[in-house]
Amino acid sequence: MKKQNFLKKLKREGKMEVVETSKEICSSYLEKAENCHRSAKILLENDLYENSISMSYYAMYNCLTALLFRIGIKCENHSGSILLLKALFGREELFKIISEAKKERIDKQYYVTSIEGLEMTAESAEEMVESAEDFIVKMKLIIKNLNSEEIENFRVTFEDMF
Repeated sequence: MKKQNFLKKLKREGKMEVVETSKEICSSYLEKAENCHRSAKILLENDLYENSISMSYYAMYNCLTALLFRIGIKCENHSGSILLLKALFGREELFKIISEAKKERIDKQYYVTSIEGLEMTAESAEEMVESAEDFIVKMKLIIKNLNSEEIENFRVTFEDMF
């Protein structure tokens, strides 16, 4: 119920709404996702683990944003977008991956890692880069397989949530 209230609040505030479906915006966000993932790999190779983790998360988030624009939903809130992945698409596995990635990004972006924790951060960055790649592949497949009837059903389901 708490999550539903949060989504209702976002909708009421105009931070989440039905918009025109857009293959073009979807493609632009997929390109951003690929660029973030490429950046994450480069950062990882150069031992910039915290930045790599952030870029891996943003690769996933941009993919999710692409999916939402493909079905015609605009959401200006990361948590709201992630909740929609689960609520609309029922993708528990992908929901867990991006939720964990978001927590990891916040942890690494806003808090300092000790010297002792650097090895764990390196492992975490490697895992995040791999998770991002897996997430991108699965999201692209979902987007590719969408048909107009499914898109309309998702839009109706979204409206029915409120």
